[in-house]
Amino acid sequence: MGDRLEQSWYQTEETSAAAKEMLGKLLVVSDENGERVAGMIVEVEAYCGVTDRAAHSYGGRRTARNEVTYGPGGHAYVFFIYGMYFQLNVVLGPVDHPHVLLIRAIEPVEGIEIMRDRRGMSEREAVATESSRIRPKDTNLTSGPGKLCIALGIDRSYNGDDLVEGSRVWIEDHRSFTEDEIAVGKRIGIDYAGEDADLPWRFWVKGNQYVSKPRVPAG
Repeated sequence: MGDRLEQSWYQTEETSAAAKEMLGKLLVVSDENGERVAGMIVEVEAYCGVTDRAAHSYGGRRTARNEVTYGPGGHAYVFFIYGMYFQLNVVLGPVDHPHVLLIRAIEPVEGIEIMRDRRGMSEREAVATESSRIRPKDTNLTSGPGKLCIALGIDRSYNGDDLVEGSRVWIEDHRSFTEDEIAVGKRIGIDYAGEDADLPWRFWVKGNQYVSKPRVPAG
């Protein structure tokens, strides 16, 4: 186990830089039995507050839904999307600086059997290989923001949780990646954001098999 990220880490206003630093951190959730379920963060997106057309706080929008993003960094922002999935975001910066990082994908590290059960992936679907204790089908366990929330048991009740001193969800140091190991590109699913949709604020670990696979439009 690594050290938890301290409050000072979350106070940064350098959101893009923090997104890169988030890669390799360990996202930990303590399940209902007190057992750790955790994964290494391998893909994130940055959402930069009131000037970012893709952010929930664009233009100073402030609602019951996004209120936590206006609070101090170091808290979880969880929302429901498409009437189907929860998504976990990490709040950054000082009060009234509603920047967040969306956790898009993790690589399972601890509690993989629990993740499989929650995602409905049977042993038969996850046939072991000699070369790895991670089974081939497991690459689908947490390769997207909705998938990882199901696998980790994260729902709306986690919204506002303290990532520094809380007992249910937190982030630890685990490993780091060099600039050469990090890919940068456009965020996913935000075509409505106009020119901001093209901003290079998605970051992922090159070649990692757990990174989400954006759908390619037909035609």
